[in-house]
Amino acid sequence: MNVQATELKNRLGKYLDAAIKEPVIVEKNGRNAAVIISFEEYNHLLELEDFYWGIKALEAEKEQSLENGLEVLTNIVKEKGIALDGK
Repeated sequence: MNVQATELKNRLGKYLDAAIKEPVIVEKNGRNAAVIISFEEYNHLLELEDFYWGIKALEAEKEQSLENGLEVLTNIVKEKGIALDGK
């Protein structure tokens, strides 16, 4: 649902009620300026954001562990004088 900023100002209650059912896009000077969403939808978006960053943290941790593991193996190979090129 789209609404002009002036219309929103004049009938705020109506659009707050509408935002419970669907996002209300507020237009100002012919351009989309804001979106009004329900508090429930806002909380859902926060949960999704937390989930996303949790996954990113796990991926970074896994990547870091892999890098550390490769570094440890490389150091052992060097210390033992093991040739990795097959010679």
